Amino acid sequence: MNILAFESSCDETSAAVVSCDGGRFTVKSNIIASQVETHRLYGGVVPEIASRAHIEAISSITYEALEVAGITMDEVDAIAVTANPGLIGALLVGVNFAKALAVANNKPLIPVDHIKGHIATCYLDEDGNVPTPPFIALAVSGGHTGIYLVEDYNEVKLIGSTRDDAIGESFDKIGRIIGIPYPAGRGFDALSKEGFDKAVGECDDYLAKYKKSAAYKSGDFTLPSPAVKDDTLDFSFSGLKTAAINLLHRYEQLGAELPRAEFAARYTFEAVEAVAKKMALAIDKYGVKEIALCGGVAANSHLRHRLKTLAKEKKITLYTPPVSLCGDNGAMIGAQAYYEYLRGNLADSSLNASASDSIGTID
Repeated sequence: MNILAFESSCDETSAAVVSCDGGRFTVKSNIIASQVETHRLYGGVVPEIASRAHIEAISSITYEALEVAGITMDEVDAIAVTANPGLIGALLVGVNFAKALAVANNKPLIPVDHIKGHIATCYLDEDGNVPTPPFIALAVSGGHTGIYLVEDYNEVKLIGSTRDDAIGESFDKIGRIIGIPYPAGRGFDALSKEGFDKAVGECDDYLAKYKKSAAYKSGDFTLPSPAVKDDTLDFSFSGLKTAAINLLHRYEQLGAELPRAEFAARYTFEAVEAVAKKMALAIDKYGVKEIALCGGVAANSHLRHRLKTLAKEKKITLYTPPVSLCGDNGAMIGAQAYYEYLRGNLADSSLNASASDSIGTID
């Protein structure tokens, strides 16, 4: 089965062809038109500019996706598209294009939730090294930070989330203040590694050693944990971000030079440890044997390292997509679309986009 899938929820326009045979996926093409250089000028995504850029790119990348996959529209079995959540103007471009293409070519139309799509990146391993429901997925990006119980391929429930800023958003905002270009994820990751190396040297489990280090105990960069202090699985990154901004302002007012690497390491440590703490609670509460990490911030090497350590401690399996599939892309939408198709979750030309998430919370 060949699925032509579209993703346009934020600032990447993507078209992909994904095939599935006997439950094994093959990504035949995954074309992404990024808008990063444009939005970098403004320090973040400008929704109107993003929508216009999607309009300009979507037709050409569709032709490219089909050409790279080596198929024609006649060989496409279904068309999938991100219908929610995301920037409404950006979503509408993809939804309307996919609807028109489906009607014109008499193909089934499959709406896909963006978060489910991110989770589905973990199904794209061609060797079959994939999680099997039930499992817990952590979806982390510039706009989302949530812990999900994946009861079945189509049944996903939110069990914990941020109450304010997303983890990726907090990295971007603090990164901008300390001079890391938008998007700040990769630069923050590298700068933090430099800070960890200064604190404990190069070692296998630098995060564990960091908490015992003189750098951590010095009190120079005391920051609060984003883990909400109760038995919920929720986060609050706003407090961490605000405390960091206040600390940076103090350095500025004193005219003191900021040790950027050391600061970045402490900020990253608090963010990653908070996530690990809530994931540990989720694992114990739901008794799962598998967890998955997905979303743009899943590319963060420190978060991947910490969850790998946690999985080893809990004697469970961690699944992570390759870094190339962590960001928004059409392949993830195609993977989830396959399961939506099997369930009969199809749409007609009345399909509309929505900025809201369709995933419910656990009862």
